[in-house]
Amino acid sequence: MFKKLFYNIVKRYRHSTVPQWIMLVFDIILFAAVFAVAEVFAWRFEGQLTWNAVWCNLAICSVVTLGFFYLFKTYRSIIRHMGLNDIFRVLLACVFMAVTCGVINFLNNKFKVVPTVTNIIPSYRMVVLLYSLLALLMLLERFMILYIYNQYFRRRRREVNVVIYGAGAAGVIANNALKQDVHVEYKVVAFIDDDPSKVNQQLDSVPVMRAREVLNQKFIDSKNITQIIIAIPTIRLMHKQAITNRALDLGLTVKAVPHISHWMNGTFTANQIQDIKIEDLLQREPIKIDNINVVREVLDKTVLVTGAAGSIGSEICRQLLQYKPKKIIMLDQAESPMYDLQFELKNNEPYKKYVDSMAFVIANVKDHSRMEEVFEEYRPNLVYHAAAYKHVPFMEENPYEAVFVNVFGTKNVADLAIKYGAEKFVMISTDKAVNPTNVMGATKRMAEIYIQSRSTEQTHFVTTRFGNVLGSNGSVIPLFKKQLAAGGPLTVTHKDIIRYFMTIPEACNLVLEAGAMGEGGDIFVFDMGKPVKIYDLARRMIQLSGLKGIEIKEIGLRPGEKLYEELLATKENNIPTYHPKILRAEVRKYKLEDIDREYGELEDIMFTLDDRQIVAKMKSIVPEFISNNSIYCELDHKTEK
Repeated sequence: MFKKLFYNIVKRYRHSTVPQWIMLVFDIILFAAVFAVAEVFAWRFEGQLTWNAVWCNLAICSVVTLGFFYLFKTYRSIIRHMGLNDIFRVLLACVFMAVTCGVINFLNNKFKVVPTVTNIIPSYRMVVLLYSLLALLMLLERFMILYIYNQYFRRRRREVNVVIYGAGAAGVIANNALKQDVHVEYKVVAFIDDDPSKVNQQLDSVPVMRAREVLNQKFIDSKNITQIIIAIPTIRLMHKQAITNRALDLGLTVKAVPHISHWMNGTFTANQIQDIKIEDLLQREPIKIDNINVVREVLDKTVLVTGAAGSIGSEICRQLLQYKPKKIIMLDQAESPMYDLQFELKNNEPYKKYVDSMAFVIANVKDHSRMEEVFEEYRPNLVYHAAAYKHVPFMEENPYEAVFVNVFGTKNVADLAIKYGAEKFVMISTDKAVNPTNVMGATKRMAEIYIQSRSTEQTHFVTTRFGNVLGSNGSVIPLFKKQLAAGGPLTVTHKDIIRYFMTIPEACNLVLEAGAMGEGGDIFVFDMGKPVKIYDLARRMIQLSGLKGIEIKEIGLRPGEKLYEELLATKENNIPTYHPKILRAEVRKYKLEDIDREYGELEDIMFTLDDRQIVAKMKSIVPEFISNNSIYCELDHKTEK
């Protein structure tokens, strides 16, 4: 009968927690057994006990024991997740039981509260024995239940051997979190730490080792390690990247413990350990900007941001809001992205408190009448011009639209900035404007030329020029992510193609700083760091995904695309500024009357809708515009003849 009852209990609760009443019953049974042992010892070593004394002892000890069971909730622990706090609670309860019974014994002996009984409970030594045994058996009981659960009743989990980089507090927390994971059986093979004082010690019976001892192919293969977890939330970016690159070369999956501010409700679980993303490998140490300059530039000013719904424009808006402008006019022609931006800024911290300073406008920069209406209504002091077409293959197929928006749209906004007395006009350009090989890059260079010539004492025009930004709409990283999700292959246009990368917040920080330092006619270029080979980027993304058998396919350069981008033209030099990440380019100066004539002629050609004539005129305005892998290459040959 008992066997059948035990079987039914096990069957019912094998995949759930043991009910509290069962734990309480087990603990009471243990108390009864230990009490009997203590009474036998008292009778054997301290003289005879009457049955009255035994029953009084049992009654008082039972009340005391059950009272402290209830007070410390010793029966409420979830055994499979038992930790140090649960063990401490059992020990503390038994200490309080022993002290309480000892006090009762002392008071009775002194004041004869129960005169018919010479000694209500066993002596102080027997009290210590009683509750020491009880504490020991209660802990053994719990460890036995945990052992039985782990060996026989826990769902079989996939086993993963890991190493944890960091033997500090975060490493310990990560180790404990891994033990509690219900889906994967993590085995921590080693901790890695750079602190020599920790090396050759043990943490939870796991050795702490040097990086070179663990991060080598022999050790990884011998221990069948498949993952490394970086558990140093404050680790320097360059160090983190070096660890990640080394681990990826060894074929490991790389994860990281987030900063404590990102833990849910202040607690940490295994599912919060984050995968390292490709953006983490391309980021640089955070830049520092002179907030005083930007505050002076923006505080209590009316600011217009064109292209506000785009990747760069929206981040500029987010950063500008924190400098407390009087009004920020966010303008874009894309309705749905503008709605998303409006919803974000009006409903999320820290932006929603600035809601009275926001204005959202749907307009196209190439529509002069509509743009004049905007300038007439708001009269902005500052203009950040981020509106532009940027996709090289699309613009190669649509030169008319590229010129209309990127050149004449910029011209509209620049002319209106002068007409309505804006103090400064900051244009977002691109490295593709340097020695352009495509229509898009050439239109951006033409926009640079136009605004550079327009600076007046009242309105200062500034250009900022930088390369690709991580995660921007249509960039290579989102494309690779979509291709990975589809099972591959990842497509690169050429195995040797390289690009510069910068994070969106970093780029926008530098735009604001460069805009503040510009004095008119300046073109600022940003330190983009080291260029990245796109093929290596694709390979790293495959490694980070953990997927096997994903191919990288070379599909050939797209129309207008070149192998590498430049930040300065061959005839340009750069001059350092007070900010180490910002350089001032020395560029060719154009006469105002020549620009007006050339752009007037281009505007006349636009009415023909003839793409070849439009591109030919662009090449005459920007002589360094030499097409690459494009139908317009023959126009270059004709020019050479």
